[in-house]
Amino acid sequence: MSHVKLGEQSIEKETNTLNLGPTHPATHGVFQNVLELDGERIVSADSTIGYIHRAFEKIAEHRPFYQITPLTDRLNYCSSPINNMGWHMTVEKLLNIQTPKRVDYMRIIVMELSRIADHLICNSVIGVDSGAYTGFLYVFQKREDIYEIFEEICGSRLTTNMGRIGGFERDFNATAIAKIKRFLVEFPPVMREFENLFNRNRIFIDRCVGVTPISAEKALGYSWSGPILRAAGVDYDVRVMSPYCSYDEFDFDIPVGTNGDIYDRFIVRNEEIWQSLRLVEQALVKMEKEPKGIFNAQVPDYCLPPKEDVYNSMEALIYHFKIVMGEIPIPNSEVYHSVEGGNGEVGFYLATDGGRAPYRLHFRRPSFINYQAYSDLAVGCLISDAILSLSSLNVIAGELDA
Repeated sequence: MSHVKLGEQSIEKETNTLNLGPTHPATHGVFQNVLELDGERIVSADSTIGYIHRAFEKIAEHRPFYQITPLTDRLNYCSSPINNMGWHMTVEKLLNIQTPKRVDYMRIIVMELSRIADHLICNSVIGVDSGAYTGFLYVFQKREDIYEIFEEICGSRLTTNMGRIGGFERDFNATAIAKIKRFLVEFPPVMREFENLFNRNRIFIDRCVGVTPISAEKALGYSWSGPILRAAGVDYDVRVMSPYCSYDEFDFDIPVGTNGDIYDRFIVRNEEIWQSLRLVEQALVKMEKEPKGIFNAQVPDYCLPPKEDVYNSMEALIYHFKIVMGEIPIPNSEVYHSVEGGNGEVGFYLATDGGRAPYRLHFRRPSFINYQAYSDLAVGCLISDAILSLSSLNVIAGELDA
C-alpha cells in the first residue's frame, strides 16, 4: 500500500507484488527480485541471491592448487578460460614463477577470444530482450567457432580447465592456429552486420537510451568494474592499470561511454570486441616470432610433465604424483592478483600456511559486486526496462553465488 495526497485528503493506493525469478527465463539465471509495482512501474525492488551457492571458497581450502582450476571454470562459465588464467597467474605470483613471452601471448589469444564470446552472449541477449532475435542467431555461430578453437587447444569447450600453472599443458597445434586465423578473417563481417542491426535501430535505441543510467561517482561507489563501469565514463581496465601477461606491449584502446545507460553498455562491449580482435591479431604475430615448442615455464616442481613421459619414465611419474596430490613446497605467504574478466575485475586473494591447500582463498566475483546496484536501478523503471537493465549488467548466476 502507498498513500497519495490530493489536497487535504490522503488516498490509499494499492500496489502489487511480483516475483521476478528465481526461475523466470528473462532473468537469465537463478536469482530472485521481489518487485513492488504501481501498474507496470517498479516502486521498490528487493534482490535475493544464493540459490546455487556451492561454497567454492571453502572447497578450495581442502584441494591442492591444481584441483582448484575446475572450480574457477564454474564462476563465469561464459568466459571460463579467463578465470583459469587468472588463477594460474595468482599461484605463479605466489611461487615467483616467470612465464616465457610465448606463454603470455598464447594466454592473451585465449583470454581475448573468451572476452569476445562473453560479450557476444551479453549483447545478443540484450537484443533478444528488446524483441530482436535475429542478431542472436547471427553471432552464435561465431561463438561456436571460438569454442571449436578451445576444443582444439585443450579438448573442452565451455568449462575448459585450460592451461596449467606456468603455462599450458600442450602447445597450440597447426589446426588450432589455422582456426584462429580463419576466425580473424570470417568474424569481422558478421560483427559489422550485427552492429548494423542494432547500433542505429530506432526501436532498439528507444528501448535502451536513457534507461537505468548511472553516474561515474555512483558506479565507483558500488565498486563496479568492467564494461559497465567504463560505460559510465571511468576508463579503468586491469589490463592497462595493472598489466599482466605482457599486455603493456600491445596497442589497443579502452572504449569509454558517457551516460552509463543500457545503450552505452551495449556499445562499449561492441567496441571491446573490436579491440579484442586487434589484440588476438597482434598476439598471434608475436607468438609466431618466438621459438616454437615453448608452452610453459621451466619449473618441474610445479609444471606437470608431458603425458608420454609420465607413461614411460619413473621420475616423470613421481613428479606428476607430487604435483597433483599437492606434495610440493608452498611458501607461507599471501597474494592478490586480478585480471580483466568479461564482466569486470576477477580477483583472487590467496593466503597460504605452507600446506598442500590454500589456508584461505577468496574470489572477487564481478557479478556479485555489480549486481548489488540492481535494486536501485530498477526503481522507477517499467518491468520491460528492468529486464533489459538486468541483461545489460551481464550477471552470471554461477559467479554471483559461487
